[in-house]
Amino acid sequence: MASDLEIARAARLKPIQDVASRLGIGTDALHPYGRHIAKVDFDFIRGLEGRTDGKLILVTAISPTPAGEGKTTTTVGLVDGLNRIGKNAAVCIREPSLGPCFGMKGGAAGGGYAQVVPMEQINLHFTGDFHAITSANNLLAAMLDNHIYWGNALGIDTRRVSWRRVLDMNDRALRTITSSLGGVSNGYPREDGFDITVASEVMAVFCLARDMEDLEERLGKIVVAQTRDKAPVTAADLKAAGAMAVLLKDAFQPNLVQTLEGNPAFVHGGPFANIAHGCNSVMATRTALKLADYVVTEAGFGADLGAEKFFDIKCRKAGLAPAAAVIVATVRALKMHGGVPREQLGTEDVEAVRRGFANLARHVANVRKFGVPVVVGINRFGTDTAAEHDLIRGMCREELSVEAVVCSHWAEGSVGIETLARRVVELAETPRALEGDGFRPLYADELPLWDKVKLIATEIYGAADITADSAVRTRIRDLQAAGHGKLPICVAKTQYSFSTDPTLRGAPSGHVVPIREVRLSAGAGFVVAICGDIMTMPGLPRVPAAEHIRLGADGLIEGLS
Repeated sequence: MASDLEIARAARLKPIQDVASRLGIGTDALHPYGRHIAKVDFDFIRGLEGRTDGKLILVTAISPTPAGEGKTTTTVGLVDGLNRIGKNAAVCIREPSLGPCFGMKGGAAGGGYAQVVPMEQINLHFTGDFHAITSANNLLAAMLDNHIYWGNALGIDTRRVSWRRVLDMNDRALRTITSSLGGVSNGYPREDGFDITVASEVMAVFCLARDMEDLEERLGKIVVAQTRDKAPVTAADLKAAGAMAVLLKDAFQPNLVQTLEGNPAFVHGGPFANIAHGCNSVMATRTALKLADYVVTEAGFGADLGAEKFFDIKCRKAGLAPAAAVIVATVRALKMHGGVPREQLGTEDVEAVRRGFANLARHVANVRKFGVPVVVGINRFGTDTAAEHDLIRGMCREELSVEAVVCSHWAEGSVGIETLARRVVELAETPRALEGDGFRPLYADELPLWDKVKLIATEIYGAADITADSAVRTRIRDLQAAGHGKLPICVAKTQYSFSTDPTLRGAPSGHVVPIREVRLSAGAGFVVAICGDIMTMPGLPRVPAAEHIRLGADGLIEGLS
């Protein structure tokens, strides 16, 4: 079969005006970026207020493995499947980061015959949104250092500067640096560092803001440092929020593209779920909900990270109530969770699937804790066997009382996911009374910060407890005392395990989750608990994908996936 890139390149794309017209968006509401990409105008979006929202469907997954799960592929395929059965559906996903594209993971536009296109542009610079976010973040950093250089009227303690610069590329050498060397004219030397752009609080603000006014207000609340008496210093104190909002103005308009089958796709924002909240922008999701009867979105990595943050952060802050959730699993990934090495995944091993099923079972149970009805989507690979599929379906039915549907959208497009699309409609249209009290977050706003982290760890990760050193405990107490106790928690930890040890696959229980650091994201409106060895600036793997990406003799890109 052709590669993802070859399939995408062979597609006959519709003019973006035709895609927009499917949702009732006129040409005058579009800002085109070529023939197949456009941003949707703010004035048009403001005019949608008062319309009834469509049904919101979340696609999440089991804990990721090198075997692959295909969450984005399933998200895109499901929208094509819903449109195939006569529903007016749109997809909302995140923009790819250049870090994974040139690192280990590759692109994030789906795969096979379930992709958003034009794939090459989406996976590379797209409409420049990430560059705008990087620029806004680093403008704030420059204004902070400039303020200190020109007299430091705010009395900033340079030992307590917390704002870091960002770059949308994996670069471990920049994790910790010493800045302002070279003499008096270059400022005051201090230890500093970089995060990847998707981990920036500016990215989180961008994705959680409801409109431009809310965006600028949130930017102003970002805490960048403390004074010597530990009073917070914000972007508003530095008079930076207005200029940052100007840099983000065009980027903040949602991007509209299409699936391979010509269905509308909003691709906007891109925080990682292992170090940020992992959802596309509220602006794009709310716009789509006003225009489509069904909106399918994804949350990054496994349900313990992406789905929990989608429910507890995005839905809480944006007033969203998902109608159903799909948990994506593959036979290959379940085998890895059952202890099978990657090189042996092509051989039938029913017992390994049975052992690995514990990972899927916990994710199903976790999503149900939020009052959301669940269906399992088995993303089919060519090496799967009927016996392996039958085991998963049977265990889902008998042990979890949930349906599992085998899907072949990667190879067949919408026809291969039609059964799952029909099941999603059934779940979404079922009166919520049948699911108890309906959608609900895991914890109340009033629960103290420490208790929120512990509840996530014990209820979602299967941990026995959490732990932290005295400095972290003091930081949490200080945040609580300063009035930030009602904020939700954004846990940063490895995506590969329910624990903080990436080698513990399956469904480990009884472990202790160590909190290494706590960061306040006052503009985004959450507190980040960094756990285990997770890094907010990833490094490149031993053999990065960039080594295989090049321009061919015909001038076309090769190696991008």
